[in-house]
Amino acid sequence: MDNLTIIEGSGDAAIADWLAGRLRDALGAKDGPVTITVPGGSTPFPIIAAMLEHDLDWTRLVVWPGDDRIVPEDHAASNTGRLRDLFEPAGAEVVTLTVMEAVPRFDLAWLGMGSDGHIASLFPNTDPRVDEPRAILRLTPDPLPPEAPFDRISLTLPSLLASDALVFVVRGDEKRVVLDQAIAGQHDLPVARLLKAATQPVTCFT
Repeated sequence: MDNLTIIEGSGDAAIADWLAGRLRDALGAKDGPVTITVPGGSTPFPIIAAMLEHDLDWTRLVVWPGDDRIVPEDHAASNTGRLRDLFEPAGAEVVTLTVMEAVPRFDLAWLGMGSDGHIASLFPNTDPRVDEPRAILRLTPDPLPPEAPFDRISLTLPSLLASDALVFVVRGDEKRVVLDQAIAGQHDLPVARLLKAATQPVTCFT
């Protein structure tokens, strides 16, 4: 993949600096809002907190969760609720995912990846397609992750691919093997389907 950059061993602060730099460039390149999508789970929130320490016009940022558990926003498992707690005090807008939302093109799509190769909530059992006509899906992972046994709502592969750049933060040896195999085209898990179809720059922090 000639559009792929892998950056090894970066901590939260270095990734936050990189993300802030991307946002600064996007804010400077146009008027109006800059729109990003961000992942849930435990990894991104310390990075987001560090990113928000940068002096940017956060009031121009619109944040979309890449996916969420179908729970109330005040539930501990809600990605959207946690994102609101971080971004809204800085002035950014956080969107609630619903199947009725019109999904924009993203200036940046930030993704994580599970050890089973899922991205957003596009688990292998959901058979995500790059030609999926829907922009947002409700779905049920199988098996349900025991730490978050909830139905999900998720952006689809075409929605994630409608972005100017993709960035992954993937940590742990088990996940790194899955990522490397996806890059090499050695399996057909959701992450591999996304990477195979991606034409924009892809940066992977591992």
